[in-house]
Amino acid sequence: MMKTKPAYHDFLRITAASLPLHLADPASNVTEIVNVIATHAASDIVLLPELSITGYTCGDLFGQDTLLQSAIESLARVADATHGGTQIVVVGLPLSVLGRLYNAAAVLFDGRVVALIPKQYLPNYREFYEARWFTPADGNEPSEVNLPGLGSIPFGIDLLIDAGRDITIGIELCEDLWMPIPPSSLQAVAGANVLLNLSASNELIGKAQWRRTLVQSQSGRCLAAYAYASAGPTESSTDLVFGGHCLIAENGHLLSESDRVGQNQRGWVVHTHATADIDMQRLAHDRRITNSWASACLRHGKPFRRIAAHLNRLNSLGSARPISGQPFVPGSEAELHDRCGEIFGIQCAALARRLQQLPADLPLAIGVSGGLDSTLALLVAVRTLQEQQQPVTRIQALTMPGFGTTEQTLDSARRLMDLLGVTAHQIDIRQLCLDAFCALGHHPFGVDPGDMDVAQFTTAIRRAASQHPHDLVFENVQARMRTMLLMNRGFVLGTGDMSEQALGWSTYNGDHMSMYNVNCSIPKTLVRFLVQYAADHLVSSDVRDCLQQVLETPISPELLPPGPEGQITQATEAVIGSYELHDFFLYHLVRFGAGPARILHLASLAEFSRSYTADEIRQTLRTFLTRFFHNQFKRSCVPDGPKVGSVSLSPRGDWRMPSDAEVAAWLHELS
Repeated sequence: MMKTKPAYHDFLRITAASLPLHLADPASNVTEIVNVIATHAASDIVLLPELSITGYTCGDLFGQDTLLQSAIESLARVADATHGGTQIVVVGLPLSVLGRLYNAAAVLFDGRVVALIPKQYLPNYREFYEARWFTPADGNEPSEVNLPGLGSIPFGIDLLIDAGRDITIGIELCEDLWMPIPPSSLQAVAGANVLLNLSASNELIGKAQWRRTLVQSQSGRCLAAYAYASAGPTESSTDLVFGGHCLIAENGHLLSESDRVGQNQRGWVVHTHATADIDMQRLAHDRRITNSWASACLRHGKPFRRIAAHLNRLNSLGSARPISGQPFVPGSEAELHDRCGEIFGIQCAALARRLQQLPADLPLAIGVSGGLDSTLALLVAVRTLQEQQQPVTRIQALTMPGFGTTEQTLDSARRLMDLLGVTAHQIDIRQLCLDAFCALGHHPFGVDPGDMDVAQFTTAIRRAASQHPHDLVFENVQARMRTMLLMNRGFVLGTGDMSEQALGWSTYNGDHMSMYNVNCSIPKTLVRFLVQYAADHLVSSDVRDCLQQVLETPISPELLPPGPEGQITQATEAVIGSYELHDFFLYHLVRFGAGPARILHLASLAEFSRSYTADEIRQTLRTFLTRFFHNQFKRSCVPDGPKVGSVSLSPRGDWRMPSDAEVAAWLHELS
């Protein structure tokens, strides 16, 4: 089979910039604009503010032929600076057409002015007075204008720019965005996936936050990139101050934001810019899977003319894009705190609703191992019953030491149950498992259980396990024994997390099964932060100390015998690879449909908590893909549980995958 190299070179670099501006002096502004273009030569699109060739605050000077003619001459000079076809540049200027003056955006490419788009909504209230000089575009304008030295140029509000590579650009100006139905909304449903706004938005108290909200929300509603470039402080004149606020968002997420006047007590900011790499494949994926998007396009789509300005190449591989190595974990402390509180609240609300369906005297059974997952589920259960004003003694918490249980985790489990005040029990499962081995005729690690008692058998397998590292029956019997005991105690609360579901790191009908699982859509990298959040904000100091001990414990199912010093020998990440990597792969595969080659590329750009070699990343990705495909049969029959984030593996909700799907194509791409 011929191997085709997947395309991951689909990052579009955009710069939105203000500039040092000379009011009513287009010739000087050309020099500044050309400098901005040269400074951002690595950007595929350079967006400049509204009326950037003349300045926005020229007032009645817009009625002067001298200014208007100078603007056209300067536009031609700026167009000359775009020769080569590697950049699209968008600038603003006043444009006289058939005796009417328009506030227009000019699209420049490869030495030409390829399109002119007029502003549709003119503010004429409070400090704004645009209708004094300009005519609002309404679609009845001529379809072309002829400019001296520039020839015939498409003109109108029905223009989209086809940049090639499935990149379609829509353009609006300042006030257009603030309207109930911005022009960019209609451009988006007509196919535009990159939206640009030339603006001159003055600074007022609180206005920057509203501006930021508009840009983010419009990019989210339109499933598009949205870049916004506003005039800077050199535009300020008479009564107004302009801040140079530039923003770039993608599908609701702010990727880049410039400094501005008033930010952190800043005053004079001559040149500001925001630069970001837009993930065009991610946008295409989200539009493709959002079927309501297609309905909106059919219902509201209007005819647009497409003007070709095909970029010769894209200048970026994504290095100007923030890529987190822990995409499920917010980067800032404040956001992480809010996220953890919100998730904890969702888990508790979900469990409370399920408990309403149960008899009030039915115990809530949970296995407590002293590890992270069971600790989080126990904390959620306790908090839920407290909020419902029910006694926490309703919780039947079982710790069930087996052949791999260490003193450290057993101590953590006992202390945690005691400190939280739940009904606590300890059941040693070793004799039950020994009886099962005998009944099955199974010899774990080559050891015949025969007439051995538990102590003798435990000693024997500790010696033999080092010579026989794999015995799946030995592990599965313990996991299923624990589940059997829990199932006969009450309504079983599951503890397994989403990362374990993705990898199939559970025993089918063992820890795989419960009656409700509050952790089912929590990735492993986030579990730790949720437990830390609870330790910091929800519990007393003595419980906090116990939770810190849990947080310091290596991740392990503890199904294999401990080492000579009683230490954990079955470290999960030593077997399957880093959970940080697995969660990174899971996020990009499920949320954005990324293939192996693209995931590897993103991983090469990501900021992880520690360094990984390229071979380590590739091998862990191979493990992830293989296990993800081979273990869908376990995910096809998991219990109910609350969805808390954008990624979920519920077979009834977000992820429907055949249990017999083949991984061959994904591994072929990886090889």
